[in-house]
Amino acid sequence: MRQRNERTEATYSMRRDGRSRAGAAGLCATAVLLAGCSMPAPHVPLRENAQGGRDFYLSAQGDDSADGRTPQTAWRTLRRADTLRFEPGDRLRLQGGARFRGTISIGQGDAGDPRKPVVIESYGKGRAMILASGTRGIEVHNTSGIVLRDLVIAGDAAAYRRREGIVFVSDLPGSRKLPYVRVSGIEVKGFSNGIRLHGGAEGSGFRDVVISDSALHTNQDAGLVADGPAFDADAPAYAHEDITVSEVTAYKNVGDPRAAHRNTGSGIVLGSVRHGVVERSVAHDNGEFSSPDAMEGPEGIWTYDSTRMTFQRNVSYGNHTGSQVDGGGFGLDNNVSHSVMQYNLAYGNDGAGFLAYSAVLNTAHTDNTIRYNISHNDSRKLQAYGGIVAFGARVRNLAIYHNTVLTTANDVVRAPALRLEQSLASVTVRNNVFATDGPPVVSSQDAFDPSAVLFQGNDYHSPQSWSLQWGDAWFTDLAAWRRATGQEMLGPRATGTSVDPCLAQVPLPVAGPNLYGAGPTRGALASRCPRTPAGAAVDLRSLGVNPGPVDYFGAPLSGSLGVGAVQSGPKA
Repeated sequence: MRQRNERTEATYSMRRDGRSRAGAAGLCATAVLLAGCSMPAPHVPLRENAQGGRDFYLSAQGDDSADGRTPQTAWRTLRRADTLRFEPGDRLRLQGGARFRGTISIGQGDAGDPRKPVVIESYGKGRAMILASGTRGIEVHNTSGIVLRDLVIAGDAAAYRRREGIVFVSDLPGSRKLPYVRVSGIEVKGFSNGIRLHGGAEGSGFRDVVISDSALHTNQDAGLVADGPAFDADAPAYAHEDITVSEVTAYKNVGDPRAAHRNTGSGIVLGSVRHGVVERSVAHDNGEFSSPDAMEGPEGIWTYDSTRMTFQRNVSYGNHTGSQVDGGGFGLDNNVSHSVMQYNLAYGNDGAGFLAYSAVLNTAHTDNTIRYNISHNDSRKLQAYGGIVAFGARVRNLAIYHNTVLTTANDVVRAPALRLEQSLASVTVRNNVFATDGPPVVSSQDAFDPSAVLFQGNDYHSPQSWSLQWGDAWFTDLAAWRRATGQEMLGPRATGTSVDPCLAQVPLPVAGPNLYGAGPTRGALASRCPRTPAGAAVDLRSLGVNPGPVDYFGAPLSGSLGVGAVQSGPKA
């Protein structure tokens, strides 16, 4: 299929366009002798803010020769603000509704104290906008203890081709993790990547990072991306730790039609992360212009080279690919372990709703779970995928249970509800609903033995032309497949069913304690039937599997469970 490697850089220069904070006063003094230069206002005693730092202000009506310490004596330009050496607790406040051209740079020796973070924010009414012309909007290099909030960061055509809107870079030696980064209330548009976390060659990076309540859109390569060193399965070095992405919307990050050698056009991409969460977030309409010749493509929300990741209560819909690969909703890609996708909704994507994939010959893709998700009409463009897909070089110890998948044919595209391919081992598929209107309920390239891939307690329904592909064989009813393969058995007892799950669209709120739905459908699939037949589902607890605390709608689980992601109606 494809090898996932985000673009890395051997060196990552964070120069400040030739400016030197320490030398600014000296340059101005020289200029006075030659042509006259407006010297800064006399020194004013610094006023402490609530964090024990200093306040500095930028205003469209400001004056760079003022002291910048109050709204009445604000500076006018980012160039003047960027000569500031940020001390722990300092705040740089930009006038709401105003536009400021340039870049803010925070480097090694600035900030650095998570207990007294440096804050860059808007003040007054509305959000300030930073307009970057061929540069990054905000760049942070080898330091942390940073809060960015309530700003709009916009790039031009040059920034769109090669710059990040907000970038945090660590190229420190060793595996040191710089603590405490907060980004909230931010809109980033018009860059190569909206927000990027970039780690060093030996695994240096950031920890305790929260990115929330932000919109990342109309960028080229991705809305949000994290990356680090090349993955070594024998000694993995994760650049970033404890990353939380919450209530972020990533949309219309369309991809680079010229980039045939890499994937572009994703919404949220987390690579080289140990322990990360993406929750209550939305990715939609990404990837439309990704290269038609690319061997790897974009996804709405995905992770690679990472461990202990959780994707929960997100929505990913209408994502695309310019080529014949990817373009799906959610993905656990190369070298992902001990991770879970749960309580998510995927619909209307070009590729898979939910993908578990590996292209590398190691054992690093292991111990992952896909549960209580809903896939509704995914694989709209690519028949080679399906609602849920598991394939690759060595996908091991994968549990797929209590999901609901409904796939309908899209003209000649007849993708299955579930697709399995290639070298899978210790995969269990239990208590799911796989429903189609004619395409295969399951399509498996290999005729897996139950010791490699085990099916138990699923509902496979198609009102017409029921079909299931198993290696070179095709089956037209559940009983025949069961007899021929030993699947859908629990000891001597037959499990599973092909009855109508009575799926119906349930209207849901766009947001709330759980982000149930978004976009045109604003709904999820629930059963109108009271219960699946007795014995169809299997008791996961008796098999040593913890089914989890709640179903898709957040209803507590108790007693005997039926099939699918929904065990009850939506919460009031």
